[in-house]
Amino acid sequence: MSPLRITSQDAATGPVLSIFGDLDYTTAAQLRERLTTLTLHPGQRLVLDLTGLTFCDSSGITALIAARNHAAAFHADIALAAVPAHTLRVLRMVGLDQIFPLHPDSDAATRP
Repeated sequence: MSPLRITSQDAATGPVLSIFGDLDYTTAAQLRERLTTLTLHPGQRLVLDLTGLTFCDSSGITALIAARNHAAAFHADIALAAVPAHTLRVLRMVGLDQIFPLHPDSDAATRP
């Protein structure tokens, strides 16, 4: 098990959260808590960079959906960047690849 670490940076389009480690039952609450500290503005885009994501279970997927709902509450967009193959497979199986805009990296996700 790899502990979860979340870093943030600001881009021209809005905040970028980079997620490292396992996003699972024991760590998903950390992402949810981090979201409560983010104030988004209408038209901004929240980017979740998953380059460092090593594992994601159903609780992690639920936390990603919570992030989408958080962005929507502020009339902002959300995008996922650098989704690892193991997580992309799950997103596709449950149809979330149709809900989340997917980008190859955070640079592509933060282009206006």
